Amino acid sequence: MGVPEQLAERMSMAEQHEYLRSRFSRRTMIRGGAVTLGAVAGGAFVPGATAQAAVPTRTAPSTETVDGSRVAPFGRHLAYGNDPRTEITVSWQVPIAVKKPFIRVGAHPWDLSRKIDAEVRTLYTPAGVGASGDHTQYYLHAKLTHLKPGRTYYYGVGHAGFDPAAPHLLGTLGTFTTAPAHKAPFTFTAFGDEGVGYHGLANNSLLLGQNPAFHLHAGDIAYGDPSGSGKTSDTGFDSRIWDQFLAQTESVAKSVPWMPAYGNHDMEAWYAPHGYGGEEARWTLPDNGPDRTNLPGVYSFVYGNTAVISLDANDVSFEIPANLGLSGGTQTKWLEAQLKKYRASDDVDFVVVFFHHCAYCTSTAHASEGGVRQEWVPLFEKYTVDLVINGHNHQYERTDVIKAGAVTKKLPIGGTAYPETDGVVYVTAGAAGRSLYAFTAPLSYEGHENEVESVASFINTKDGKQNETVAWSRVRYLDYSFLRVDVTPAPRGRTATLTVRGIAESGEQVDHFTVARRAK
Repeated sequence: MGVPEQLAERMSMAEQHEYLRSRFSRRTMIRGGAVTLGAVAGGAFVPGATAQAAVPTRTAPSTETVDGSRVAPFGRHLAYGNDPRTEITVSWQVPIAVKKPFIRVGAHPWDLSRKIDAEVRTLYTPAGVGASGDHTQYYLHAKLTHLKPGRTYYYGVGHAGFDPAAPHLLGTLGTFTTAPAHKAPFTFTAFGDEGVGYHGLANNSLLLGQNPAFHLHAGDIAYGDPSGSGKTSDTGFDSRIWDQFLAQTESVAKSVPWMPAYGNHDMEAWYAPHGYGGEEARWTLPDNGPDRTNLPGVYSFVYGNTAVISLDANDVSFEIPANLGLSGGTQTKWLEAQLKKYRASDDVDFVVVFFHHCAYCTSTAHASEGGVRQEWVPLFEKYTVDLVINGHNHQYERTDVIKAGAVTKKLPIGGTAYPETDGVVYVTAGAAGRSLYAFTAPLSYEGHENEVESVASFINTKDGKQNETVAWSRVRYLDYSFLRVDVTPAPRGRTATLTVRGIAESGEQVDHFTVARRAK
């Protein structure tokens, strides 16, 4: 992306950001004109207080000459606010600057009387930063609040000259449904490592058929930066990949809240010292995390009887250390506070945690992350987390029930885990679309079970890779797939369940198991 390889090896993400600024900013300012701060139409997006310099902007086509009727929005994607019962953000793109962008929302497609102005975040990438050329992206966001729980709303996005309430544009409308006010059965889906291509598109079509309430993306979202090392030396960085990605996912994300965690491929050094400036332009996520300045992908929300926590594993990764120690320990402290709060809540039965780097995996590519095991696994066990979902390794793998690094209970396909007494189950669901990795042990999945006593693998530590032989690898499937989780609440004192299924791109079920807990 512009930093020589020998320098990038020794630089943190913040240092590489500064290198790029010094290399490109002056040249771009001379060519493009003024530098602007703020998330405003026609300006340049600068994320957080840590940004050391404004993102240079170029002279955009004048909105005075743009015919808004000829500019169609695309790439719609939803995300919950802090309270999924009453808050949701609708985000989208336009290919060129437009006047007065807005959203219309209502209870019926023929009643879209509520009109709300949208926020514009303009993301500029100058020529010379990777392969994307001189490229400006316009991301629009409208945060909706004071919604009614359990209600389906219709919405349309537009701008001056393009009103989605017009009869000929009613086909552009979308819908969303807020979380219920009370505990009720629901389904959610999850995967990681999608990118742009046929397999991601195929998995998305299957996701929609599951009718999920929301979808979790466990990092490595679009692969605009294909290196994944958090280094600016990658000449393949291309911001335009995000345009393709958001168009690819729109069929699902326009009606299903798409909740991401950030992976190593989501650090893009040009936009901000921590690499997340581009992500902050594209997404509006819950802002209840420990440090919105450095950790924009860390947050939590509660849907029905289930609390969901998104973490940033780049902060604790020994394998890919570009952002190692970014939070100074505040993320782990926040995690424990969240787990303690949810375990004390009468409204929460299950706690699901998702993030990118794997706690337990036997892939020949990345395998397990020692930083995660060191910082977070003890907390997962202390507070009996019900399910941990990871990506990073491009395959499907599921563990037995684990506590203190050892198997406490074998969990065969179709089995049931009881976290309160047994331990934690970990699932790697990183086969959403990118090229697949490999296992050292034979494949073993539903209908094709091949049990082995141990698997040779390794863990990434602060001192490098360390070989280990493990007994916890229960299911191994090597093809494109995703996770479906069906949540069934129960009356107080009875057994509530999470039914977890691995679904292949073919629609075949490759794994299923149950997590059970006494309802509060």
